Amino acid sequence: MPTDISGFADEGFGPVADAFAENFRRGTEMGAACAVHHDGRLVVDLHGGVADVTTGRPWTADTLTIGFSVSKGLMALCGYLAHQRGLLDFDAPVASVWPEFAGHGKQDIVIRDVFAHRAGLMALDADLTLEDVLAWEPVIRAIEAQRPLWEPGTAFAYHALTFGWLTGEILRRATGMMPGALLASWLADPLGVDAWIGLPSDLEHRVARMHAPRSRLLRTGYRAMPAILRRIGKAPAVRTVTLGSAFPFSLIDGCARDFNTPAVHAAQIPAANAILDARALATIYASAVAPLTGAPLLSCASAADAVTVRSVGDGWSAALSPPGIRFSTGFLVNGIPFRPLLSDSSFGHDGASGSLGFADADSKTGFGYVNNLISPRDHRANDLSAALRRCLGL
Repeated sequence: MPTDISGFADEGFGPVADAFAENFRRGTEMGAACAVHHDGRLVVDLHGGVADVTTGRPWTADTLTIGFSVSKGLMALCGYLAHQRGLLDFDAPVASVWPEFAGHGKQDIVIRDVFAHRAGLMALDADLTLEDVLAWEPVIRAIEAQRPLWEPGTAFAYHALTFGWLTGEILRRATGMMPGALLASWLADPLGVDAWIGLPSDLEHRVARMHAPRSRLLRTGYRAMPAILRRIGKAPAVRTVTLGSAFPFSLIDGCARDFNTPAVHAAQIPAANAILDARALATIYASAVAPLTGAPLLSCASAADAVTVRSVGDGWSAALSPPGIRFSTGFLVNGIPFRPLLSDSSFGHDGASGSLGFADADSKTGFGYVNNLISPRDHRANDLSAALRRCLGL
């Protein structure tokens, strides 16, 4: 049965609407939204499908969803804004703003290495619980007590969840604001968009339910993967997601600790639990490189730095680093085989569901795509960004 697609695509952006509809036609979507902000205007704003398969609740213009690691890009933007305001020096030691961090061989780690996944803190020895995670401070104490897994700055590996507490505490010390307040004060409120880290309880009814992969093979693989990784010497790759016993490895498995729970939505988990819509992602990223409410949020120097590759290659041997991964100071950048963006002036971040947000400085474009079906590194977002490239002649 065809899926109803609502919203609009301005003249010249029809190929994005066609690609969005095709994702549903192929059966690779449940519910989703896509938005594009180009040259000062919202030119694409689409949504369709169901927000919750268990109830049949439709995905509407007001539906929100959890963005998973698109959250990291929002934290990186806040880092650049703090840098521009003279509150943060990316090349200073973390201990210059967070003295308690320095112990156990971490005294020389610089802030940029944290944002570029080079700090050696992708996993923690402490066995954290969901209650620890929700409370913030226990994770901070565990980070302070942790010895780096490799010599900081010499290698990289994706800090899937610790990235949020690391960058979040650095920014809290530098600005006096927790990540949720920082996102609201510097991005969401000035731009009038719906994006939160720490969702107010009265908005929970708007959040789409995230669903596990349709494929039985993928679901079985998620269950088997922790044991396989431990057996081949990559146990830290398990702990980087679970933090001990805080979360299931698959993130969504129906248990009381997964990312569908209101307690997780309301918490400050700034690497993974931003809740937002596609319009917010597109508008925030567009504002970074285009004059939406005044000058672009990022200076020319910051925009250039945001696409400067800091981590590339095979990554630390005990981690799982996807082939061709490229990180700048907090962002994914163009040239990654599994996640092409618009041009070499593009920077952003994707998430575990295949969600994606990015800016393209040359074309003054912001892109946002969110959904509610876990299916990482598939082609849904890539097909949308490829259609957008055609629209812009890139």
